[in-house]
Amino acid sequence: MSVEAAGRLVTVTNPDKVMFPERGETKLDLVRYYLAVQDPLMAAIGGRPVLMQRFPDGAMGPSFFQKRVPPRRPEWLQTLQVATPNGTVSDALVAADIAHVLWAVNLGCLGFHVWACHAGDQEHADELRIDLDPPRDAGFEMVVQAALEVSRLLEELGYNGLPKTTGSRGIHVYVRLTAGWTPLQVRAAAVSLARELERRRPDLFTSSWWKEGRGRRVFVDFNQNAPHKTIFGAWSVRARPGAQVSTPLHWEELDRVDPDELTMETVPPRIVHCGDPWAGARPASLQRLLELVNADQQAGLGDAPWPPEYPKMPGEPPRVSPSRARSR
Repeated sequence: MSVEAAGRLVTVTNPDKVMFPERGETKLDLVRYYLAVQDPLMAAIGGRPVLMQRFPDGAMGPSFFQKRVPPRRPEWLQTLQVATPNGTVSDALVAADIAHVLWAVNLGCLGFHVWACHAGDQEHADELRIDLDPPRDAGFEMVVQAALEVSRLLEELGYNGLPKTTGSRGIHVYVRLTAGWTPLQVRAAAVSLARELERRRPDLFTSSWWKEGRGRRVFVDFNQNAPHKTIFGAWSVRARPGAQVSTPLHWEELDRVDPDELTMETVPPRIVHCGDPWAGARPASLQRLLELVNADQQAGLGDAPWPPEYPKMPGEPPRVSPSRARSR
């Protein structure tokens, strides 16, 4: 069958294929979900390259990341050559419009991992992503408390944070940025933001890259802002039995929602009644956060560890956990 989207006909093969066995929702249901949320979805990810994670046997089956768009594709499909940290290049899908999203859904993509840049300027990032990663046994209340602390700090610095659930246990807070900031600058700002949160609430936050140093605190994962990193996108559906959605929220409702109830069934009616919580957000300069970076540098704080797939970076501390360093 075919569906009309963005003025194009997109083929949907096996529309009755069950993608979420516990709920019985099919590929066609997933297509209908993305059509229902297309306006806020495209406001959040439109024009950005995305990494496709395919689930050929449905949400509970095995998956694989497809970095290269298959050669057999519609002539209208937009792609962008992107590089991995080790320098490997590939053609990534660009979420140019809802037809591109549905084309990927037909291949078994449930949700999308999104770059922090637009396809027209991949050398600069226009989003800072604050990834709040709670301890494994923590309840959602803990990460909500952390997100509200993030909001207070951002407001103090003159920023408007945009919260969303991750579709799982955590919360992401985005800051939309004006043009011209390099990913290295954005990551440095994220490192200093994590350190400042830890200084203010050492009982709640940790900036420790090494798990052994985190304890029962929320880790502020600054490396989600490293060059070429993607993060699970707003309005994307998770591969969970309940088909939970990474859902943008208003700050005032953050402590009232149950993230497990934000699903591909319940989110479209929310948009009808509540609108897009991120609508109207204005981009801001990174400069105030870079002042935190400068203050850290003047205090003698250097870079934080990078993920293992990245080459050794200038000023980076040794990539060895504290316990291993002590045993040497």
